[in-house]
Amino acid sequence: MGRRRLDRLPGKHPIFKQSRATATEDLPPYEPMRRLAALLAGLVLVALLVAGLTQAGGGDGSASPDRRFDLAQARRELAGAPAPLSGLHAQSSQLLGGGRTAFHRRLAELRGVPVVVNKWASWCGPCRTEFPFFQDQGALRGGKIAFVGVNAGDSLAPARRFLRGMPVPFPSYLDPDEEIAKSIRAPANYPITVFFDRRGKLAYIHQGGYRRESDLVDDIQRYLQ
Repeated sequence: MGRRRLDRLPGKHPIFKQSRATATEDLPPYEPMRRLAALLAGLVLVALLVAGLTQAGGGDGSASPDRRFDLAQARRELAGAPAPLSGLHAQSSQLLGGGRTAFHRRLAELRGVPVVVNKWASWCGPCRTEFPFFQDQGALRGGKIAFVGVNAGDSLAPARRFLRGMPVPFPSYLDPDEEIAKSIRAPANYPITVFFDRRGKLAYIHQGGYRRESDLVDDIQRYLQ
């Protein structure tokens, strides 16, 4: 008898059966690996984004969107500051009128102490990012350094809403036409921070927002100490 092929035994099917691959059913063996690699790459990207947002939210001294500033506590800590500074604290988070004349009268009253002037607007994203730094530094250093805001190129109602959400222990002067800003040589972009020394002389102009609170601290120590 000749040998029968195993795949030809009566009533039996071939042991190994191979069918044609189709685009939807029998993918090449490397295709699942490619999909897995793409999925892992996506997960790594999401993790990096989350880590970056977390770091930007306070790990390196920058602002956290969930932080809460206690203005009442800040004012209590600033109690007893000398008269030129205590007048600022009494007007915490207020929007003051009077324009250029009132602003420069205030600068004259502050002669003898360093002054930090921050130009901001409610529609300015970088202003919102750096405002917590001015909250903290205004509370921490407001007994020796004057902080003053200039709300430029803005409307009254949005500016008030902005300050309700981000109160600061110092007032801001309304400057819709940027007359105050021009008088202190603040450029047209936002935000701008201008430093005046104890003699009232312009010491430094920082253009753009501060990304880290430590950068603001460095400028204060470099130009006002």
